[in-house]
Amino acid sequence: MPRVVVDVMPKPEILDPQGKAVLGALPRLGFTGVTDVRQGKRFELELAGEITDETLEQVRLMAETLLSNPVIEDFVVHLPETEPSQVSAR
Repeated sequence: MPRVVVDVMPKPEILDPQGKAVLGALPRLGFTGVTDVRQGKRFELELAGEITDETLEQVRLMAETLLSNPVIEDFVVHLPETEPSQVSAR
C-alpha cells in the first residue's frame, strides 16, 4: 500500500515548551552541542490505490483540518522516499 507522510511542527514564532524541556534534559544526560530543539508530530497514512495529485491534495486538506492546528502549526506532506521540502509545504 502506498504511504504518505505528514510532518507537523509548531510555527517558528510559537513557544515550544516540550522542545525546551528536551533541550534542558540533553546536557544533564551527557549530550552536548545541541543548541535548539523543536518537537512536532509525524503521521504516516497508508492509502488505497495510486498516489495522484488529487490524493496528495486530499491529504493536505486532512492535515489542514484535522492533523494540525493551522493557527500555531505548519505542516509538510510528502512521500516517505522524498525530502519534505520537495513535495508540499504549508
